[in-house]
Amino acid sequence: MGTSAGIRGVFRILWGGALVVLSLSVQSGSAVTPGSKAAGLDACVAPTPEMRRNHMDFLKHDRSLTVHQGIRDIKNSLAGCVDCHAAQDGGGGFKPVNDTDQFCSGCHAFMAVDLTCFQCHRNTPGEGDATTASTGPGSVETIQPLESLFESPTDTLHSDTTLSQHQIDSRRED
Repeated sequence: MGTSAGIRGVFRILWGGALVVLSLSVQSGSAVTPGSKAAGLDACVAPTPEMRRNHMDFLKHDRSLTVHQGIRDIKNSLAGCVDCHAAQDGGGGFKPVNDTDQFCSGCHAFMAVDLTCFQCHRNTPGEGDATTASTGPGSVETIQPLESLFESPTDTLHSDTTLSQHQIDSRRED
């Protein structure tokens, strides 16, 4: 009985050591993709460990500034991340940052976190509105009037936003 407990103890120590080595290699790895604009820069908008921990909070904060307050000149935009971290594909274009082995997908796959930003947002640098996807549900071609998303004209988008039938009719007359 003492032998099996000793074997389990050694196994736990080896397993713990392997996890420490793996986490250190991930933490010390480069945060940039070769061939991207970021590969030629000394620093990001914040130190790498801070970006790894807080990038989603930065994006959520700046999303709120943009969407709710209309402020577009922000420090941590998703379009800025894509513009800097997308690698060139060799043909004059860019590889999508969410492709396998590219900037976003590598960490998200390792952490088992869904990468849903690019269902609506652009995943390569581009002309025009860099925050709008070129294809998919958020693309310019597929954007529909908000009222088409509701079952009836008086359904609400937010609990504090309700349009009366009169308001809807008056907007249609304009």
